[in-house]
Amino acid sequence: MRFTRITVHPHQMGGAPCLRGLRIPVATVVGMVADGMSADEILEAFPDLEREDIREALRYAAEAVRERVLPLVGVA
Repeated sequence: MRFTRITVHPHQMGGAPCLRGLRIPVATVVGMVADGMSADEILEAFPDLEREDIREALRYAAEAVRERVLPLVGVA
């Protein structure tokens, strides 16, 4: 999968994946979605973002989770 809106620069935001070279980490946007914010609310909070940025952040996060196993507590 190719991500055209995700950028990683070692000297920007500690090398965290961000959206389109902006200082807006993918993790921030994904966290906002997880907290129940709508796309419109996220775009209001970050006017430099576009709807496709949110969609690609979610796709990126989904791909990152597929790449490794995370420990879960209480799962039988």
